[in-house]
Amino acid sequence: MNDLKEKIFRSKARLAVLRETVLAGAMAGGRVVLAHRNLMGSGFQLVKVAYFLDGAPLFVKRDEAGGLDQQDELVIYDGSLAPGPHVVGVELTYKGQGFGAFGYLRGYSFRASSSHTIEVGERGSIKVVSVGFERGNVTTEMGDRPAVDWQDLALDAAGKPTKAASPGKSVAAPDPGKAPRE
Repeated sequence: MNDLKEKIFRSKARLAVLRETVLAGAMAGGRVVLAHRNLMGSGFQLVKVAYFLDGAPLFVKRDEAGGLDQQDELVIYDGSLAPGPHVVGVELTYKGQGFGAFGYLRGYSFRASSSHTIEVGERGSIKVVSVGFERGNVTTEMGDRPAVDWQDLALDAAGKPTKAASPGKSVAAPDPGKAPRE
């Protein structure tokens, strides 16, 4: 009878240690909010957003009707990530919105892609925003205008931005992608 009681006691102790380990693992890591803002000019309509986290697809949305273009900010992910470095990637596809003499732009699509490394801490919250914008001026070729920038914002306990955590260290790679629209 005493041997049986001893085995039950050891099993309960192992379960308690295992429970603490699992709960600590689930609670470890900081909160990360990934979002996208579209600040492109009127010559471009956002039709597809694809997000990747550490190389794996996280979010893909396509809307030819212009719904993506109408949103001020699109929240992609809001949750915890394991502590350490993570790579966030975004691929944006735009449809040309030409009118008048520039009506031919409606037959073209344009792409911009970028990746950004973030460091997730044991605790705390960060908001990472990809910003699609039109770079250059009237002399810049249309295919070179779509670009992506990144903003890292530290968040307080209420989820409000406190200050910029760090300027974006992104690798932007515009793709002219002047293939006619299907």
